[in-house]
Amino acid sequence: ILINSPKVATYDLKPEMSAYEVTDALLKEIEADKYDAIILNYANPDMVGHSGKLEPTIKAIEAVDECLGKVVDAILAKGGIAIITADHGNADEVLTPDGKPQTAHTTNPVPVIVTKKGIELRKDGILGDLAPTMLDLLGLPQPKEMTGKTLIKK
Repeated sequence: ILINSPKVATYDLKPEMSAYEVTDALLKEIEADKYDAIILNYANPDMVGHSGKLEPTIKAIEAVDECLGKVVDAILAKGGIAIITADHGNADEVLTPDGKPQTAHTTNPVPVIVTKKGIELRKDGILGDLAPTMLDLLGLPQPKEMTGKTLIKK
């Protein structure tokens, strides 16, 4: 599914971006049971976070929170598993300690949440460990070219 971003000068002018449209389309696909795996990107916190404007960034995160809640509920209702993470920080530090806009990516650790009960994750993971983790959850072999390791503790 590809939903276009809104046509605005900067995303702080429309912090919800296309999150609601993406969610509506995705919920239909989840209900149809068409896919074994879905990768979803809500770009709002990243794109609006680059503005360095606190209020629009909060609105972006609120929109994603609402939408992601619906998606996770739908996945769990189908007996699926959701992995929730980010590739970097941005909206986590919209302002510098002296109150100036922070528009660059941060280097703070980002959380990884797996909704499957009984799963314990390593704390020392890297971005390259996400695909092996997905394969592990799907019960699929990891290609030798993939150098990451599953985050799931065995």
